[in-house]
Amino acid sequence: MTARPASPDSSAPTASAGPDDARSRRYAMVALSNTTVGVLMATIDASIVIISLPAIFRGIGLDPLEPSNISYLLWMLMGYMVVVAVLVVSLGRLGDMYGRVRIYNAGFAVFTVASAALALTPWTGSKAALWLIIMRVVQGIGGAMLTANSAAIITDAFPANRRGMALGINQVAALAGSFLGLVLGGVLSEWNWRAIFWVNVPIGIAGTIWAYLSLRDNGRRTAAKIDWLGNLTFAVGLTSLLAAVTYGIQPYGGHMMGWTNPKVLTALIGGVVVLGIFAVIETRAEQPMFQLGLFRIRSFAAGNIALLLGAVARGGLQFMLIIWLQGIWLPLHGYDYEQTPLWAGIYMLPLTIGFLVAGPVSGALSDRYGAKVFSTGGLVASAVGYLGLLLIPTNFHYPSFALLLLLIGIGSGLFAAPNSTAIMNAVPAEMRGSASGMRSTFMNSGSVLSIGVFFSLMIAGLASVLPRTLTDGLASHGVPTDVATRIGSLPPVGSLFAAFLGYNPVEHLVGSDTLAKIPPADAHTLTGREFFPSLIASPFHHGLVIVFTMAIVITLIAAGASLLRGGRYVHVDEMPATADASLPAQPSVAATVTVSTADGVVFPAD
Repeated sequence: MTARPASPDSSAPTASAGPDDARSRRYAMVALSNTTVGVLMATIDASIVIISLPAIFRGIGLDPLEPSNISYLLWMLMGYMVVVAVLVVSLGRLGDMYGRVRIYNAGFAVFTVASAALALTPWTGSKAALWLIIMRVVQGIGGAMLTANSAAIITDAFPANRRGMALGINQVAALAGSFLGLVLGGVLSEWNWRAIFWVNVPIGIAGTIWAYLSLRDNGRRTAAKIDWLGNLTFAVGLTSLLAAVTYGIQPYGGHMMGWTNPKVLTALIGGVVVLGIFAVIETRAEQPMFQLGLFRIRSFAAGNIALLLGAVARGGLQFMLIIWLQGIWLPLHGYDYEQTPLWAGIYMLPLTIGFLVAGPVSGALSDRYGAKVFSTGGLVASAVGYLGLLLIPTNFHYPSFALLLLLIGIGSGLFAAPNSTAIMNAVPAEMRGSASGMRSTFMNSGSVLSIGVFFSLMIAGLASVLPRTLTDGLASHGVPTDVATRIGSLPPVGSLFAAFLGYNPVEHLVGSDTLAKIPPADAHTLTGREFFPSLIASPFHHGLVIVFTMAIVITLIAAGASLLRGGRYVHVDEMPATADASLPAQPSVAATVTVSTADGVVFPAD
């Protein structure tokens, strides 16, 4: 083992004389531009439906507050994210085997066709809901093909000393897409709900043609067989686990939530067991799908743990903010319920702005100074923002709310790009597709888990306060005591989803016959814009305290994981392109020396 200067990554484009060659640089920018468009489109569609659900349900003639329709609502919301979380590792591995660009290009086409099918939904009612869910799953397959290979294509195209900037831009697009989707969904759904899917079609057609004409595989191909047993157990285990989380927040029998439902418990325990079997299979497989050996690299392991926990905290935040704005704050400030999706997206813009400002800057700086300071500091900044949201009143002054969103956006931007760069820099070139897929799995699984975790916490917080508040509030405006008591005893999930969708559920809950029998002034108050948000504001704040306390704890644990990533680690390949690389074990890094191994180089932190 001998010390040597850091060298550029040998897997950077080799078609020309060197990394500074103009042709190589032009191709790198084309790869960055196209993959950024692809990832932006895929992540926008992960969130665009969230804000558009009221318009979608109105458009297909389905009442989202009917208990029988809750499953449709949840799977429209989560189906896309579940599919992406389940498939990205497999599709990343297929990219390593058959070409990342080939899988990526196919993903662009699949995503575009599915978007057109969604926009052309021919039915109404439950048939339309089922069609939308199925096509969202197909769209998710295309999205997984895009996200699984985009980071690997960029890593192949850029040398190590420019990857932070490139991956920073790409990751800013990926996470900014989840925020921009909220604004875009609000704007387009005001016009027509089908427009949220039509908007993808021209971009998708242009992006697909551009990708097929411009992108080429610069990475190594790995001669391998598909790990069918690993793929199957991973898909079954993760799908079961995420489905259990989805149904766990629905009422069951006389319980507020479904965590005691035998089917939920079976799926939850079964999912964990099958994932355990999957881990055993992967340790023994000759050519595993999930490269568990990569977790021996401290930078890779710590980065993915921080990514998973950060996604859990951030995803829960997004949903709570939508409920807060659409269900409470906007109606209290004079906005009609039909307008709340649009304005909720607009009022959340500081979150996007903070991310867009901090993301590219931190990505470029991490090339020089490493990821640890930026990613850890970003998570701490986000935790401070969550603390601020916990402390402000439910009916807040917007400037203070906007500043807190800006801080959280800056924190997310500081974390995302350096963390992704550190993860991708740490792995051998021929495993970048798998590593990119694993990274996406952690991020998307965290987002799906956050829905179950934070909705469950919010429901638990509401359950202790909301029943009495609803009963007293309705009875004080002329609703018969027995009717008010019955409504107050209903599971809080109905009120929570009403707030999430920006609906006033009072008329639905009380019923037109009862409203006709009470004094007109009381009936007008009950069905007015301010009664329901005023009624649930205090119980909701009680739930918010629980939710944001958990978000702070999770984010600080993520910061601790990020802090443990060690010094700057960049893998440099020294083997022939036809050879299979063994996984590097993380060597201990001295404070001031560069240590080379048989297949990598470690750069110490500055």
